[in-house]
Amino acid sequence: MRTAIIGGGAAGFFLAINLKEMMPAMDVVIMESAQRVLRKVELSGGGRCNVTNTFEGIRDLKEVYPRGHRLMGRLFRTFSPQDAWQWFERRGVRLTAQADHCVFPVSQDAHTIINLFLAETKRLGIAVKTGCRIKTLDEMGDFCNICITTGGQPRSEGLRWLGQDIVEPVPSLFTLSIADSKLNVLTGTVVPNATVFIPGTKLRAGGALLLTHWGMSGPAILRLSSYAARYLAECNYLSPLMVNWTSATEAEATAAIVSLTRQCAQKLITSVTPLQLPQRLWTYLCEKAIGQRARAPWGSLNAKEQHRLVNVLIADEYHSSGRAPHRDEFVTCGGVSLSAVNAATLESRTHPGLYFAGEVLDIDGVTGGFNFQAAWTTAFTVACAISQKADAL
Repeated sequence: MRTAIIGGGAAGFFLAINLKEMMPAMDVVIMESAQRVLRKVELSGGGRCNVTNTFEGIRDLKEVYPRGHRLMGRLFRTFSPQDAWQWFERRGVRLTAQADHCVFPVSQDAHTIINLFLAETKRLGIAVKTGCRIKTLDEMGDFCNICITTGGQPRSEGLRWLGQDIVEPVPSLFTLSIADSKLNVLTGTVVPNATVFIPGTKLRAGGALLLTHWGMSGPAILRLSSYAARYLAECNYLSPLMVNWTSATEAEATAAIVSLTRQCAQKLITSVTPLQLPQRLWTYLCEKAIGQRARAPWGSLNAKEQHRLVNVLIADEYHSSGRAPHRDEFVTCGGVSLSAVNAATLESRTHPGLYFAGEVLDIDGVTGGFNFQAAWTTAFTVACAISQKADAL
């Protein structure tokens, strides 16, 4: 029996390795259209490769998988994040979990994962063909099984050749442009615990926020972009955006401002920051809220000015002018509709022997190792399905 895996990314290699280990006699071939394989792995996690997440503290998978959370919950019974950790460590790659629950190789180098995949394919005799562009499934008549692991596509036209129901792809995990020259000069400022949300919707996300020369980035923005991927695409990425700079409640922010008016009455408002905000950001927010009065003493604030400072802390309003001016998104939402595949095997309902794994499916996660975990889990599921079907023949 022969199996073709179309797509030389993380899901493709993981599928090939597991399938070959389950079925040593099977002829497995990885076909990649580019000249290099595993490029996305090399770039992921700032070159460190965030291979998975501990999932600690996650109460509902919808928090981390805006699309596909129900299917991922089912498939985790076959191959869980703990299984992924053990899989890599059994093959000599030691992993470590950070305080934010993201899991990386101890080496902090994505090439550790790449080298493992390349060594395993060589050891198992898996053929890897690059520069191999497949345009139609009719070309694959020599193979009993065809596995599509091509990753996300920017437009649905790139997926139509599969003959499946396609959910229109749109970008996910991107940063936002904010046309505010005074904010943009704060480039490099990190706010450790902000909450960002789109007014009039339930779309919100929390975490660290990074100010850049084009706008806003960091985990909070990336998570919001994932949750709001379709909403933002529909409004052409032109949307109001609210920021709670410390994730404090109105009562907590009010208490902090009132306390400073009493305890630091003689000090300048801009010289003492509430709730551990970065100094430069606090100066900007004060000037935005109360103008020249930002240089006055804390004790001179009136009730109206206190209210304005509270408001700018917990509901600071901006307007997104688009996605970041460079192509930095690594994930798309959309792809092969989950209704088009068997939920237990990820085999096409209309084309027997055609399987899907990884981001080509309409499954995507927030930043933090969740997309790689989806790749491992879906790829392992397909490997098991093909192996079991072969055993039954």
